[in-house]
Amino acid sequence: MATDDKAGLGEALHRKLRRVVAILEDPAASEHERANAKALKARLEKLLKQRGIPNGDWSDVAFRLGRGLKKAAKSTAPPRPKDDWTDTMFRIGRTVRRAVKKARSE
Repeated sequence: MATDDKAGLGEALHRKLRRVVAILEDPAASEHERANAKALKARLEKLLKQRGIPNGDWSDVAFRLGRGLKKAAKSTAPPRPKDDWTDTMFRIGRTVRRAVKKARSE
C-alpha cells in the first residue's frame, strides 16, 4: 500500500471514529446503538494501530511533514541552477504549511 493510500485510509478511519464517538456521546442514543458503537470503536482503533496510522493529534502534522520531506527527497526533477539554502527553506516551509493546514481542516 502506498503512503498516500495509507494516509487517505487513516483519515477515513478517523472520520468514522469521530462519528462513532458522536453516537456514544449522544444522550438520545439507545442502549443497543451504544453497544454497537462501542464494538465498532474498538474495531476501528485496533485497525488504526495495526496499520500504523497516526492518532489524529499533533503526530499527524509530524507524519505529514515526514511524508512531504520523503517525497521531496525522491523527486526526480533535475535540480535548478540557483538552488541555495533559501530555496530549500522555502520548500520546507511550504511542506510545513500544507501539513498544518491539513491538520487544522480535520
